[in-house]
Amino acid sequence: MESYGFLSLLPPVLSIFLSIYTRNVILSLTAGALSGTLILSSFNPFFATVSLMRDHIFIQVANPSNSQVIMITLIIGGFVKLLEESGGARAFSSSIVKLVSSRKKGQLATWVSGISIFFSDAANSLIVGPLFRPVFNELKICREKLAYIIDTTASPVVILIPVASWGVYIMSLIENSYADMGVPGDAFAVLIDVWPYQFYAFLALLAVPMIISTGKDFGPMARAQKRYLSKEAVSNEGATEKQDTPKLIVVILPFAVMMVTLASVLGYYAVTEGIKSVHVNAGLCLSYVFASMGCAYVMKRYQNTSYNVSMEIFFDGMGKLISVGAILALAWALSSICRELGTGPYLATLVGESLDPKFFPIAVFFFGAMMSFATGSSFGTFAILMATTLPVANILGADLVLTIAAILSGGLFGDHTSPISDTTVLASMGADCPHIDHVSTQFPYALLTGVMTVFAFILLAIYQSPYVIFVMIVVQYITIKIIMQRYGT
Repeated sequence: MESYGFLSLLPPVLSIFLSIYTRNVILSLTAGALSGTLILSSFNPFFATVSLMRDHIFIQVANPSNSQVIMITLIIGGFVKLLEESGGARAFSSSIVKLVSSRKKGQLATWVSGISIFFSDAANSLIVGPLFRPVFNELKICREKLAYIIDTTASPVVILIPVASWGVYIMSLIENSYADMGVPGDAFAVLIDVWPYQFYAFLALLAVPMIISTGKDFGPMARAQKRYLSKEAVSNEGATEKQDTPKLIVVILPFAVMMVTLASVLGYYAVTEGIKSVHVNAGLCLSYVFASMGCAYVMKRYQNTSYNVSMEIFFDGMGKLISVGAILALAWALSSICRELGTGPYLATLVGESLDPKFFPIAVFFFGAMMSFATGSSFGTFAILMATTLPVANILGADLVLTIAAILSGGLFGDHTSPISDTTVLASMGADCPHIDHVSTQFPYALLTGVMTVFAFILLAIYQSPYVIFVMIVVQYITIKIIMQRYGT
């Protein structure tokens, strides 16, 4: 393989720089990939443009496993849109509201509802938020707290579900990165191995009930609650127009169809030849298609929505995820270009012996957090870092599973604290909370979880045990208790 030296760093560095500067992941990945083909084609722009499309994007999209992922991603988008239009998720959440009788129960009900809507981070914010607004008004809890809870249950819960849209996306990045490195491994099995090390997702989800259990808040959140209680017009804000709640069958039937289909497909292969990524992809594709058909049926049955209208809604939902497909294709292309340029081996020679491989995931976590915070995109961060840091980890002898976990935790933490993140914006919209107030009140809580995550990776570098998460859960709980006792109100 020809050595390109310092030039091999140009594509990933350019992609990262532009993603921070422009906050446009598609533009950044395109520029980075094109710079790579320019280098490979001796800076002939005509050859470079054709090579980018012919030798990288077309080939990557035509790859059977990659085309499966794009198709599944689009189908999930269609299903989510149908479920939103049918009111199914709102029906499920409203059944939990009946159990609410106190501030703690109201906040816990919001948390449980957020966890239950695990299929889409956007749907989580836009469904749970409007549903619980009148509840929070009645219980006299500030909207900033509602925004924090739904934001903290949106992305963290979706990233932990392997069969949700994020899981499919991450598996595709893993599969392509492993293939480019020549490392054997099934993407689904790797993601399952990564699961117990997704420290930020676990700690963020559990931080919510930990904070709620104290009955207090600290910092900007405590001040926001005090301001809210001091307003004499709070009761006027509670005059929210009540929406008709659809029947619970609207959500039960589609999810029952989904689970039965998925369980049947995976169960069959589990007892025959073992579950692999291709079986997961096939099961997901069938289960979401059949669930969408079930959704269309209940909309026809209970809302008199024609099947033609349901199909239009489904395709509209698919269209909203076209950008995700574009990110995937460009990320795959950038990964293959970096492999041809030898970016990974060159980076490894630069790092050399200066960093103990055991601590490499910690560095990746910080890099991912900064990049995701600056760009507001965890998806783009995952795509770029999977293509650039995994080859380095492989050459240095760092644990690939832990490196992937660090990428996911860092990207999620940065996204969770970024004021330009789409999930952060959606949480503000869902809670009907001023965006800057949501960002400022959530940041200390997210930072606390981020610090706990760093300590978790440090412990992991020393002890190399999945049980580190249990230790950090206890440490986080004690820390929250101490903070609330000293600074909480």
